[in-house]
Amino acid sequence: MAHQTWLHLPLVFLAAAVLAVPLARWLRLGSILGYLVAGVLIGPAVLGLVSSPATILEVAEFGVVLMMFLVGLELEPKRLWAMRRPIFGWGSLQLLGSTALLFGLALLLGVRWNLALVASLGLAMSSTAVALAVLAERNLGRTTAGESILSVALLQDIAAIPVLALVPIVAASGAAAAAEGSGGWQALKAVGVILVIVFGGRLALRPALRWIARSRTPEIFTAAALLLVLGTAALMHAVGLSMALGAFLAGVLLAESEYRRELETDLEPFKGLLLGLFFIATGMGLDLSVLLTQAPLVFGLLAALLLFKSLLLSLMARWMKIPLLERPVFVILLAQGGEFGFVVFQLAQSSGLIDAGQNSALVAAVALSLACTPLLLLLADRVLLPRLSRRVLPDPASQEAPTPAPIIIAGFGRYGQIVGRLLYANGFEATVLDHDAEVIELMRQFGWRVFYGDATRLDLLRSAGAETAKILVLAVDDVGQSLEIAELARSHFPQLQIVARARNVQHFYRLRELGVTLIERETLDAALMSGRSVLELLGLQAHAARKLAWRFRQLNQQLMESTLPIARDRAALIAVAKQGREQLEALFAKERAEARSQTQDWHGEQGRQ
Repeated sequence: MAHQTWLHLPLVFLAAAVLAVPLARWLRLGSILGYLVAGVLIGPAVLGLVSSPATILEVAEFGVVLMMFLVGLELEPKRLWAMRRPIFGWGSLQLLGSTALLFGLALLLGVRWNLALVASLGLAMSSTAVALAVLAERNLGRTTAGESILSVALLQDIAAIPVLALVPIVAASGAAAAAEGSGGWQALKAVGVILVIVFGGRLALRPALRWIARSRTPEIFTAAALLLVLGTAALMHAVGLSMALGAFLAGVLLAESEYRRELETDLEPFKGLLLGLFFIATGMGLDLSVLLTQAPLVFGLLAALLLFKSLLLSLMARWMKIPLLERPVFVILLAQGGEFGFVVFQLAQSSGLIDAGQNSALVAAVALSLACTPLLLLLADRVLLPRLSRRVLPDPASQEAPTPAPIIIAGFGRYGQIVGRLLYANGFEATVLDHDAEVIELMRQFGWRVFYGDATRLDLLRSAGAETAKILVLAVDDVGQSLEIAELARSHFPQLQIVARARNVQHFYRLRELGVTLIERETLDAALMSGRSVLELLGLQAHAARKLAWRFRQLNQQLMESTLPIARDRAALIAVAKQGREQLEALFAKERAEARSQTQDWHGEQGRQ
């Protein structure tokens, strides 16, 4: 029976995720909504397969913690310092402005001031988990809107301690709370812990990781990475601060370390699993009976939450000079409620400020706002962005007509720009698809034909002229999006020849399985050029180094093609790789012997190798 109990939760969670998330992605609603719906279905409100969502939510919060740690790894301290003004300036404006608007509305409706204040603070928070997950899913983290969303989210995490300290003060009489002095002492402890993490991390983290790495035991390094994240989170939790903020600080401290990439690789799988668990637990916590018994209150809270925050965020987006095409994402991702609101409402109930019914209504409103977010994003993609594109990229005739350009470049980052510039320099026109509004506007000024949006949308590909184009250059960063675009092009535009960028070997295999044959691995040629330079510095003639690098490339390509049928069989791949290495060593030994017998250098002059 014990084994059945232990296996019950993993089976339920995995089955719900495996069924709901692919269905949601197929319907183009996003994975987050799939997780939320799965949570509602298996929760106590519907099937009752899980009876204690609150306990699961506590564990699932580590998904948010790991995500914030990985975000911190991408932000070097000097870059974070450069963001201090948007964090404390715009972040404070969003939090305090949203609170003031909601608080004022509540007072006008006759709500008690202390209840109105705490509810407004909880509703003013946004979901860091949903916002950053959507940014990662759409590869928008480096855009102006993405960095602005991160700034506001960081301020909200920093504001966790004063908000939590304020709730019992508001619930009790002001004099009694001040006499206890708990708020000041709590704040002092929080500052102390932050200083310990910052200065202790500077002095101890790198030497500790270096010592662990010397053990040459990968699983222990992974365990150390998890210990680091959970340890900083536990320290912050002990003084009432946001666990995610502690993990973020630890990530920032290691952003410039030599172990950054290793930490990212080790923690990425845990982050994805726990984030999915977090969204499922959030869905389980939604009490559907409240939607029936208190429908006017719940939907009134939801409408006020989305309307007032959207109004303020729209003004902020304008003041912050966020590109017009990126403003819908900025507004929608921050207009929703957040998981921190659940904590505020629970604390308010335990302090006697609100009753169980009010708590359920507030939680339901926040959960519904999270569920609405993917739908609002989908609506913005379909309705709002095309209209904004026509305003920003005014060329109605060409926007509606099929493109005369025979080439479409999907993704105009570093890789796509090199391809585009080479084509442009040789007199060939291309149509560019990208989700970075600033890049799109810049390319338009240079006369390029550009479309803003996600290239995984079939309607956008049609608008860009995919039905008449000859070549699709697939240069997007994200592997999942790359494969989705390739599949769409193969299914709907069979005349398109696809020239694709592969991020890694597994990406190469997946593209080949989809029928794409013209694939270049993005780091292969650069690495071979560096290898040629090293060989020349070691004394080899230029032509010999070039020949060796070219032969390596040929053999590598042949090996990749030969292993395509067994690409999903790890054991067989390892065996073939070992065999290929032996063949390569034998070939190189033969060619070194031939090179020694030659005296002709690259320019036909006599020389000695």
